[in-house]
Amino acid sequence: MPWEAWLTLAVVALCIGLLASNRYPPDTVMLGGLTLLLLTGVLTPAEALAGLSNEGMVTVAVLYVVVSGLQETGGTAWVSQSLLGKPRSVAHAQMRLMVPVSALSAFLNNTPVVAMFIPAVQDWAKRHNIAASHLMLPLSYAAIAGGTCTLIGTSTNLVVNGLLVGQSGQRGLSFFEIAWVGVPTLLLTLAFTALFGRRLLPERHSILSQLENAREYTVEMLVEAHSPLEGKTIEEAGLRQLPGMYLVEVDRDGHLMPAVSPQQTLRGGDRLLFAGVVDSVLDLQKIRGLKPATDQVFKLGSPRHQRCLVEAVISESFPLLGKSIREGRFRTLYQAAIIAVARNGERIDRKIGDIVPRPGDTLLMETHPSFLERYRNTRDFLLVSRLDNSTPPRHERAWVAVLIMIGMVLFATLGWLSMLQASMLAAGLMLLSSCTSASAARRSMDWQVLLVIAAAFGIGIALEKSGAAALLAGGLIGLAGDNPWATLALFFLATSLFTNLITNNAAAALMFPIALAAAARLDVSVLPFAIVIMKAASASFATPIGYQTNLMVMGPGGYAFSDYLRMGVPLTFLSGILTVLIAPLVWPF
Repeated sequence: MPWEAWLTLAVVALCIGLLASNRYPPDTVMLGGLTLLLLTGVLTPAEALAGLSNEGMVTVAVLYVVVSGLQETGGTAWVSQSLLGKPRSVAHAQMRLMVPVSALSAFLNNTPVVAMFIPAVQDWAKRHNIAASHLMLPLSYAAIAGGTCTLIGTSTNLVVNGLLVGQSGQRGLSFFEIAWVGVPTLLLTLAFTALFGRRLLPERHSILSQLENAREYTVEMLVEAHSPLEGKTIEEAGLRQLPGMYLVEVDRDGHLMPAVSPQQTLRGGDRLLFAGVVDSVLDLQKIRGLKPATDQVFKLGSPRHQRCLVEAVISESFPLLGKSIREGRFRTLYQAAIIAVARNGERIDRKIGDIVPRPGDTLLMETHPSFLERYRNTRDFLLVSRLDNSTPPRHERAWVAVLIMIGMVLFATLGWLSMLQASMLAAGLMLLSSCTSASAARRSMDWQVLLVIAAAFGIGIALEKSGAAALLAGGLIGLAGDNPWATLALFFLATSLFTNLITNNAAAALMFPIALAAAARLDVSVLPFAIVIMKAASASFATPIGYQTNLMVMGPGGYAFSDYLRMGVPLTFLSGILTVLIAPLVWPF
């Protein structure tokens, strides 16, 4: 084996070890490994940077803009409410999520399906007090398993089918033919997750939700007339499940209803008084049908979609001390509307306009981002800070964003446009229709995910170019001797190993010629080998770098490298047994 192959294997092993230790960020580890391969001459600069121009990586980047449009308009809440419903337990939530995702992924590209569901699942998990870490990996696994049920479900199936027709002269597979192994594997994935998911997946809630002494705001919201909330009970509206937030009372036409029942029906004009942490106040702002009860919000000069939420702590020099917010004409003075006030853990039993500010009070305000520059260094406030992702949603444009997303998926599925073309068109439409802004689109990018994907492509090229991948594959196959069943099992093992280290399409393309030679030597049909390669190349459950949807859920789920191993290795092993048993029975040797 040439020295380049040994060095590449050593770099890959080092990267895996560092990722597993969870001591360094994944992008730092992967880019460090890529840099070593570049400096030692294993890769040329063009090969090392090839991942940055890879169509898959660019598609993921553009999809963040599309998802930004869904988030900025509240479209993700519509997805979670209409498709996911109300779960009874963690296992039930996992099933309610995985079944529709796997069904969609059988006919649509996996990446946009996962991109669309990530913010919806985050919102859904928060509303029902379920750790996002219990749902994000099942989301990715459902997309991966669902994609193996049809010929177009994943690009890997199309790649192997093309190789089967082009290199072996065999007939191509029909649309649903791979479902003979795809559906049993999907059912196995669902059952495994339902039985073991809660034990094998970590339970990680946000730090703020775990703090007993978190800053508590009092905020008053108004139920809009003729809104989706009118006629729903408080429980149906999801106003009982917000973590760190509780409904104190309802004011209906001047009649106060304390200790409100979850079955109380909401009416237009109801004023709801909540108390809770700032994260949940942000969630209230994004619920369609609720708006701040203070009319000062609608008297500000700038449009709502150009505003953000800002926290400010009142100082001893605040000019309105001793006056109520209404008497001091706070909005006119600061061009900001107060929507909530926190006071040392106390509950403030007054409407916002009647509150008399005190030094140390924290104000939560809706205002233009320029507020920070104007008042960051004044003596009026001790501290001024902007809250991330706090722009009020443009609910009236939610249907536009959802239609753009559906159109993107249809255009790509019907083959009218490539996935990259469809996603770029959708991103442009999101910007042109004001479903998202350029600044929000830039903020939506997860650069860590994009850099890891780009670096993984470069390292994959090194494995192929140096000959390390081919030598490893040949060595594994040599262990099987002349037993076709054992050879199939080793093919699954080798392909799944490579798909978790390089990319699924590269692993499939690397293994198919070797499978063709093995089938000729054994004098058996290549079809069962092709099916095993299809399945194994998609069995990228065990590492975050094996498939881009695994990487996309890593941050939102708060996962470590070891979480993928704990959940993914047994699932890959069981999938392999099932595939090796079924493939020769449906497609005989």
